[in-house]
Amino acid sequence: MIPEDLHYSREHEWVRPDGDVVTVGVTHYAQDQLGDIVFVELPEVGEAVASGSVIGELESTKSVSDVFSPVDGEVVERNETLDSTPETINGDPYGEGWLLRIRVAGDPTEGLLDASGYAAHIAG
Repeated sequence: MIPEDLHYSREHEWVRPDGDVVTVGVTHYAQDQLGDIVFVELPEVGEAVASGSVIGELESTKSVSDVFSPVDGEVVERNETLDSTPETINGDPYGEGWLLRIRVAGDPTEGLLDASGYAAHIAG
């Protein structure tokens, strides 16, 4: 459940680069650890984000977890469907459950892990 074509943060976000815009979501591992997600808080379009900074929250039946930005940039789109159906993240974390699209200022994969690096990270 770790797609090879994505890059990963140590805080369990994934990044799919597409030119100067990246799509960001949380990994299958993260959503599995959280359990049933019932609320999502995300930044608004136009907000600047910094790599490693808290940019939102995922609330589940178990806990509340921060979402960290894996890149520096500006939010250009947020997944509005998560406002009414946050459980989409549980069902499809790498597809319909994406969180944000961010226009990045530099290398969108700098400091991120590849699939094998992320697999080693979650293995401990």
